[in-house]
Amino acid sequence: MGTEGSTVLAPLWRGLSPIDSSADSNSVSCALPPRFEAVRTARRFTRSTLGQWDLGGLFDDVALVVSELVTNSMRYAIPADLIGTEYEPPVRLHLMRWASRLVCAVRDPSEVSPVTGEADAADECGRGLLLVESFSDAWGWHPLAGALHGKVVWALFRLPREHD
Repeated sequence: MGTEGSTVLAPLWRGLSPIDSSADSNSVSCALPPRFEAVRTARRFTRSTLGQWDLGGLFDDVALVVSELVTNSMRYAIPADLIGTEYEPPVRLHLMRWASRLVCAVRDPSEVSPVTGEADAADECGRGLLLVESFSDAWGWHPLAGALHGKVVWALFRLPREHD
């Protein structure tokens, strides 16, 4: 994993069993422009990546989570006047795979924490995070540090035993 990925995701590992630093890992990322079509781009990127990693069977759950995380970034983290413009891509999808886990992380420029909504609320705000919670093994977020501004929202999937 590159240094950017290590810096962005370092807080994710708090409270999780450590990963052997010598373990094989794969890490890819995709810049997403501030357009709602970015969700489709993120899903295609996820499908292609999971296929390359021989994890295509996880696509439905992972794609649903990726879609929700990217949608939230586009809806709540990007100023409305930038949606649909060619502004520097402020959202980035990271996919990281180790022998026992897969992490999807979406970085965006907002420092506002994501809020989980109520399942029976008429307001849809935060309902996507309930889906993220339901379909992933763990999720969370943290603000970026140093020269990076914004936050990362991540979801973790434990891989089936045959991938150990």
